[in-house]
Amino acid sequence: MSAREEVMRAICREVPETFDRAVVQSPSHEPIQAPVAQEQHRAYVRALEGLGLQVEVLPADPRFPDSCFVEDCAVVAEGVGLVARLGADSRRGEEPAIAAALAPHARLETMSAPATLDGGDCLRLGKRWYVGRSQRTNAAGVARLRSVFAPLGFEVIEVRLHGVLHLKCVCSRLDDETMLLADGSIPPEFFRDVRILRVPADEAYAANCLSVRGTVLMPAGFPATRRVVEATGFRVVELDHSEIRKADGAMTCLSIVV
Repeated sequence: MSAREEVMRAICREVPETFDRAVVQSPSHEPIQAPVAQEQHRAYVRALEGLGLQVEVLPADPRFPDSCFVEDCAVVAEGVGLVARLGADSRRGEEPAIAAALAPHARLETMSAPATLDGGDCLRLGKRWYVGRSQRTNAAGVARLRSVFAPLGFEVIEVRLHGVLHLKCVCSRLDDETMLLADGSIPPEFFRDVRILRVPADEAYAANCLSVRGTVLMPAGFPATRRVVEATGFRVVELDHSEIRKADGAMTCLSIVV
């Protein structure tokens, strides 16, 4: 078992009652039901605990409708955490609570204007970070991440995104050599020396899964992707994320694993 797979702690944050006001790129035809999202989040936390993680759940902050998406607030690897400057103006202010929760577990670094970066744009595979240049992450944000993690031996590779909110909307790590990638999103050959498991374009939402110690948490209702993941030997646990999805959220968005 690799050091990456031995992580035993996750930081989450409750879904606020204002969740129906979250920043949404493509609004659903049906309104977000915050109480349902809160129950789906509780099921997510229970699933993490069932995998042996110690989960710290921070209280909701109704000032920030998107604040349950803690992944965007920091990037963590090998005992170092880079506290992000979020790309959406309305979300700035979410970061301090996450930084305080991370402080006992990582040496923290910060970033300042004009840099912006969302953790949802950062995919780690071994000693390599793939970082999406998106609406939320700019060149200065990528440069700041490189300045923090390159001295630790990480290669940082920029990925230009078009029509995608975050890099991990279309891909996610299963282990350091294996990833999921939605068909038609990013050319597979871009990810060097990595085994690519293809997710059908009509199941692209399922390309974002959370893999912990050989078990993959994935959204319910994507049978083709489930078959692909199980065929490689991973155990799958499906979770209903219908309301989380309406707010452009996905499986990795709801936690920072340290």
